[in-house]
Amino acid sequence: MSRKVKVLFLCTANASRSQMAEGWARHLRGDAIEAYSAGVDPRGVNPLAVKVMAEVGVDISKQRSKHVNELTRTPFDFVVTLCDQAQEACPVFPGGGTVVHVGFDDPYMLTQGVQDEGKRLKEYRRVRDEIRDFVESLPAALEFARGA
Repeated sequence: MSRKVKVLFLCTANASRSQMAEGWARHLRGDAIEAYSAGVDPRGVNPLAVKVMAEVGVDISKQRSKHVNELTRTPFDFVVTLCDQAQEACPVFPGGGTVVHVGFDDPYMLTQGVQDEGKRLKEYRRVRDEIRDFVESLPAALEFARGA
């Protein structure tokens, strides 16, 4: 059996998108990927992200929000930035690895001021499903990006 590919999913708050990506990677690609997540300004795991992931059988309730500095000594094969701010903050990751940017909408920002939880959950579900589609393509899509 070959070694698992170490992947860090990085976004601003390490609250939703990167947490979902880590959860999907462990759930769908745990045989091939050793997944981590972190943020450049961590804020805690968003309860709505936990809720929409639980709806599809992926438990991220035990994951915690981490600052990227906690992982700078971990050697990664890939660092996947999921938002523009993370891409700008970490164009090169101190721990090495190929940095790949794949941006996703921030469901938290999209739902600011929205009182209806159903409407908020709809955005979280959409982003969750987009991230799932991306993670399903891993690690092949990352290997392709490295070669491009």
